[in-house]
Amino acid sequence: MSKEKIIPVFVPNYGCPHMCVFCNQIKITGTNTSISREEVIETIDNYLGFFNSNEESIIEIAFYGGSFTAIELAKQIELLEIAKFYKDNKRVNRIRISTRPDAIDENVLKILRKYSVDIIELGVQSLDKEVLNLSERGHSVEDVNNAVKLIKHFNFVLGLQMMVGLPGDNYDKSLSTLLKIIDLKPNFIRIYPTLVIKNTKLENMFISGEYKPLTVDEAVEICKDLLIVATYHQIPVIRIGLQTTECIQLGKDVVAGPFHAAIRQLIESRIYYDIIYSELSNIGISTENEILEVNCNTNIMSNVVGHKSYNKIKLCNEFNLKNIKFNKDDLSDKLIIKIGNIEKYIDVMEYINKKAILILDHAYIRGV
Repeated sequence: MSKEKIIPVFVPNYGCPHMCVFCNQIKITGTNTSISREEVIETIDNYLGFFNSNEESIIEIAFYGGSFTAIELAKQIELLEIAKFYKDNKRVNRIRISTRPDAIDENVLKILRKYSVDIIELGVQSLDKEVLNLSERGHSVEDVNNAVKLIKHFNFVLGLQMMVGLPGDNYDKSLSTLLKIIDLKPNFIRIYPTLVIKNTKLENMFISGEYKPLTVDEAVEICKDLLIVATYHQIPVIRIGLQTTECIQLGKDVVAGPFHAAIRQLIESRIYYDIIYSELSNIGISTENEILEVNCNTNIMSNVVGHKSYNKIKLCNEFNLKNIKFNKDDLSDKLIIKIGNIEKYIDVMEYINKKAILILDHAYIRGV
């Protein structure tokens, strides 16, 4: 199976017609100057030199930050020409750009097609009108729908990005945004819990008490359900949370909010905690002072145990267990739990599907 390798090229603040309340691309990308042709070539060559040429892989040049298709056309073409040169010479396989929904039209897409772009990511952030307005996004829900329709018409791979915990947002609005995104049938999704970054309007709103960010636990609980629902609908969530950098850390450029370097692991671990908790709650025997054994595939072992053994510690406390032993097994999407004389096989995907239906049923009752 081929590994995917990304060559990130950051183009902060280029082209953005609006300054959203949460945004400071200079802080987020760690880049604060215009990017030159020479710098882009140097970046690409450095990454290619670092990659193992003997390893089968899919290599992608990805233009991150800013709004690529709102950049002045001459700069867009200069950057795309460089990427296309590497793709034409079979040194990379794909080209990706990210942009705003209101920076997409037929002429833009014709240019991207001409320069062999493969993937377009749209920063949707929310599909709730109030949240978009309070976040000063500067685009409408209709802009998103129109952009998606055009991108699909031109047969690009489509990724949609959403944020949770924006001003005016809540669990139901985030779930509603996800469901609307699913209806748009993207190839993949990214989910970003909102962080308060230095030198943004959101920082001022936080300091004044006008905005209250999510806690890590709140973000984990919301994103856990979003991940379950997306998985149920078979749409990959390729990332949750901003990439940690030298500056994107609490106490540096992150002022407040649900920052955690391993937030995806926290979320996936919480799913396994819920699975085991549910089974033990209905096990039919006393668990006090018993030893629980959990067998699982090596690939998911760390998530089953939990970040810093969170699941192990919490389950022991909840059920007064003497200990939990985690054993590696050749299982794929299953867990085996053993306690006393009881052994249970748990199908993880079956749990996720049932949980997703429950989430959706409850959402329907609430009118989401």
